[in-house]
Amino acid sequence: MKRCIVSLLAAFACMAFDWADVKTPTEGPTQSIGFYSAGCLQGARALPFDGQGFEAIRLSRNRYWGQPVTLRFIETLAEKVRAAGQAHLYIGDIGQPRGGPAPTGHQSHQIGLDADIWYERQPGPRLPPQARENPRLRSLAPGDTGIDDAVFSPLHVTLLKAAAEMPQLDRLFVNRWIKDRLCHTVTGDRAWLRNVVPWYGHDDHFHIRLYCPPGNPQCQPQADFAHDDGCGAALDWWLKQPPVVFPPDDEAPSKPYRPKLPAACAAILRAPGAGQ
Repeated sequence: MKRCIVSLLAAFACMAFDWADVKTPTEGPTQSIGFYSAGCLQGARALPFDGQGFEAIRLSRNRYWGQPVTLRFIETLAEKVRAAGQAHLYIGDIGQPRGGPAPTGHQSHQIGLDADIWYERQPGPRLPPQARENPRLRSLAPGDTGIDDAVFSPLHVTLLKAAAEMPQLDRLFVNRWIKDRLCHTVTGDRAWLRNVVPWYGHDDHFHIRLYCPPGNPQCQPQADFAHDDGCGAALDWWLKQPPVVFPPDDEAPSKPYRPKLPAACAAILRAPGAGQ
């Protein structure tokens, strides 16, 4: 009975106000609590708005918070891009200051180990803050019906390969048609294709998901998946599905996503902000 009462109180506390209403992270060591789509984050760290080879966009969403390992992943990938002489990356959502479910755009991104990286890149100077709210972000597979060869380029393959080969990566989500194109064109070493997983949407950005870091005992890993290149029957299933086109990701769903969170998340939501 006592355990049930604690669980009910935790659920009530998490619904008392939205995770998006909390503008600052908690104090304490960074800890991912729960699962990627049902959890929270203690001691989140902020991605710099500008770095070597990247710039953060959509800053008003306040979703540039994550695990240190996630920030290092982004910085390392961006440095590889910069060193190759390519235009800098646009970094989208990582997570909210304390993780948890967001009101728009995602069901995951709750424990600081997911991040969106956009395919669009523009050479030249960085965008001013206001222009970062709504930059041009073209789709590689508009309408979810196939690849737009006017937009898709070998640079996208190079970028995906660089991200997929990084050791902290668990999996990398892309649109089904992007996976299909990779399966039909990549030659030589194809081992990295295993980490590139088709999922709904993800036609204008790819989504990295990292492993639970050591020292995070409450972080729940995702189940393993097939140890092949993913270009067989599993992809065939995806290609047979009807097109799926999502509404704009700043549009709130009619029914908010409210997963059952670990009991520890109630304290994360209520805790004073860092520096308070």
